[in-house]
Amino acid sequence: MDDVTPLDVVVVDDDPLVRSALSLMLGGRSRIRVVGEAADGQAGVALVERLRPHVVLMDIRMPVLNGLEATALLHARPDPPRVIVLTTFDADEHVVGAVAAGADGFLLKDTPPAQIVEAIHRVADGEAMLSPSATRALVTQVRAQAPDDRAGAARQRLASLTAREQDVALAVGAGLSNAEIARALHLSVATVKAHVSRLFEKLEVTNRVQIAILVHDAGLA
Repeated sequence: MDDVTPLDVVVVDDDPLVRSALSLMLGGRSRIRVVGEAADGQAGVALVERLRPHVVLMDIRMPVLNGLEATALLHARPDPPRVIVLTTFDADEHVVGAVAAGADGFLLKDTPPAQIVEAIHRVADGEAMLSPSATRALVTQVRAQAPDDRAGAARQRLASLTAREQDVALAVGAGLSNAEIARALHLSVATVKAHVSRLFEKLEVTNRVQIAILVHDAGLA
């Protein structure tokens, strides 16, 4: 997105204190507008259908409809919003489910405000936002559920990439943004975006989170 258009955000969490804190924190940020709040996944989906926000901050454990089911419903829409899952990681298996549901980011609920703001901007631009702790928890859980040959399969898939595409994949696995990858590899942002698009095609993945999992599975991060 451009640097002028406001980013509309919906907060979905069953804890009214969390909703209030996030809305208050984001309300003072330029370009970000909290346009609605919901206390469960079902109400959140209905709110998104009505307000059509750019980004949704989604809790996992909620009554009526949990955050994973709500994320999957939103991801299936023709023009889905970006979804950032907020979690305490008291149940890591839910994070794996969020990947399958189509979440674009993972953050701990105690993430500093500046990083939450950065995450909103990054996912709105089509990137992913993985906190280091989220990545570790996600990879640990995936590996625990995976067969013994997962590492070999991941290395084989990454071997199909060119050397430069592998460089970009490793950077994505490290959680770098397109701009950070461009600086690190001395490329233009447009070139990085083109490489990432090819990674999606070659690796048969739908988001950067899944690229990060492959990189970690291959033992390269």
